[in-house]
Amino acid sequence: MQAYEKLLMDLLHSSLDGYALFGSDDRLVYANDAFLSLMYVFRDEVGRLTFDAILRRNFHEGRAAHIGSGDIEQFIAYVESVRRSKPYRLFEVDYLDGRWFLMSEQTDAMGNMLLQIKDITKQKQSEQHLQAALYKYHVMALTDELTGVANRRAIQDSVSAELARCSRTGAAMTILLVDLDHFKRVNDTYGHHIGDLALKHCAEVMKASLRPFDMIGRLGGEEFVVFLGNTDSQDAMVIAERIRAQIQSLPLQTPGREIALSVSIGVATQNNNPTFESLYLEADQALYEAKSQGRNRVTLR
Repeated sequence: MQAYEKLLMDLLHSSLDGYALFGSDDRLVYANDAFLSLMYVFRDEVGRLTFDAILRRNFHEGRAAHIGSGDIEQFIAYVESVRRSKPYRLFEVDYLDGRWFLMSEQTDAMGNMLLQIKDITKQKQSEQHLQAALYKYHVMALTDELTGVANRRAIQDSVSAELARCSRTGAAMTILLVDLDHFKRVNDTYGHHIGDLALKHCAEVMKASLRPFDMIGRLGGEEFVVFLGNTDSQDAMVIAERIRAQIQSLPLQTPGREIALSVSIGVATQNNNPTFESLYLEADQALYEAKSQGRNRVTLR
């Protein structure tokens, strides 16, 4: 048995994970080298330091665990309230230097506690990278790749959700359908690369002309949609005319040439539980009228 006990102690001493034993008074009575290194404790301090003393010293020396509140005494009070609250606890701790550790506490009937610390920084970084990638792909799935505004699916879902949320108020809701005039001519004359730049330019000008809470998306081709919540037809016409005037006054700048652009805009406003489809159909009819009347104009349905 002594041979196995020696083997166990040798394994604990050489382990890359930190192991420590605290007595019922929370005084450190045993620690392997990894624990001493991770918690910044000297070998000759084993048997003298309590856990709260270790936390307090490391905090004042600007190292070890990250404390969100910045109040070490408040943090220690919290730690003391949860330590030994159950026979086994498992939790994650992030250090000020960016490392992450998985800690486990196992307490016996006498109150003695075995604390294990395992470095999980690489796993945490992989998890964070995965979350960032998933978020990026989520954004990409909802964003028009060319212009950076919402794509057709995203804008339709967002508008429908907003209409449902506001349906009880009876507030006026407006959709603008914005169509880049003579877009085929731009493509045929200057090439598709310039056509893409024209679409991006129009999207940027529109975003700059809108309020922070307005929604904009690209339905496809040269057609954009703008949703104006809690906006009546009078205010909507002001916003639509601002968009039209801004695009006309800000030509697309390309190497060696300046390309004049314009848009036609159809406006539809409803306040009796509108749907995206009903607003879209009315705005589409208004857009058709704007085109029929010579383009570069705003028409209200």
